[in-house]
Amino acid sequence: MAQQTQAAYYTEFGGIDKIKIGLLDLPEVGEGDVLLRVKAAGVNPVDYVVREGHFQQVVSNVFPAVPGWDVAGIVEKRGHGASRFAEGAEVYGYVRRPVVQHGTFAEHVVVPECYLALRPEKLTWEAAGGLPLAGLTAYQSVIKAGKLRGGETVLILGASGGVGGTAIQLAKSVGATVIAVASAQNADHMKELGADFTIDYKAGPVAEAVKKVAPEGVDLLFDAVSGDTLTQSLAALKPNGRLISVLNDGKSLHLPAGIYFTHVMAQPSVPDLDHLRELADAGQLQVPIAGTFSLADAQKAFEQIETKHTTGKVVIVP
Repeated sequence: MAQQTQAAYYTEFGGIDKIKIGLLDLPEVGEGDVLLRVKAAGVNPVDYVVREGHFQQVVSNVFPAVPGWDVAGIVEKRGHGASRFAEGAEVYGYVRRPVVQHGTFAEHVVVPECYLALRPEKLTWEAAGGLPLAGLTAYQSVIKAGKLRGGETVLILGASGGVGGTAIQLAKSVGATVIAVASAQNADHMKELGADFTIDYKAGPVAEAVKKVAPEGVDLLFDAVSGDTLTQSLAALKPNGRLISVLNDGKSLHLPAGIYFTHVMAQPSVPDLDHLRELADAGQLQVPIAGTFSLADAQKAFEQIETKHTTGKVVIVP
């Protein structure tokens, strides 16, 4: 008889009301797999986009589908050939698999160990569970694709959220100057994370405010919010600047020829997770927690993330 786990799941696409809580069968712990006891699972905006059925062209669903790609947990069992972690190892990972079915909003999950890395020791379980997707998105955007270096200036849009807040810290870790954009009520939060300057996106054209603190423009614009805020910010780029977006494909932006643009969708990467762990354990990366919810309150966790105004990370603690 298959082992079962308590999980949040849905059997059809739709709103928050489609989320159910109950027992589901776990898959067998196959070759290269580990069974994790989930200690924390971060909730991300993409989770409700997937649940509503808007991500089908990227990742298909098999029902019943358990949402969640972020996880931090303890290895309880290893499948054949799974030798990277001993039983009892504390790990974390971004478990975006080819199909949405066995997600992380559960007490236990079976995942290929190739998605996992040792978790940061200096972070709480909640922080470790909230880091993978936001951390990888920020790191792969700002550092890898954006090639941000010390002495440069970066403009971060949506800087108070999980991705933007991580981007602030990563930018400071390489010695860059950070101009962070969000609402005025989040200015202190962004400064605590390391922002050198903050801009209220509601206070007028963003580029004009940027030019007051960086008259020559910014080297890198990291867009984690898109929309009007991005459009208002383009004039702040230097003629040879770089624009990295996680939401915009660039087709409608009509960028000048000298601007380098790329769209980033975070990819699972153990080396990148290892780097994030090293930064966290060195005290250079924190994960502010906006709220924690039990598995039974998964609907409330979605309600929080769907306000689109979450400062920090929302985490489910089974």
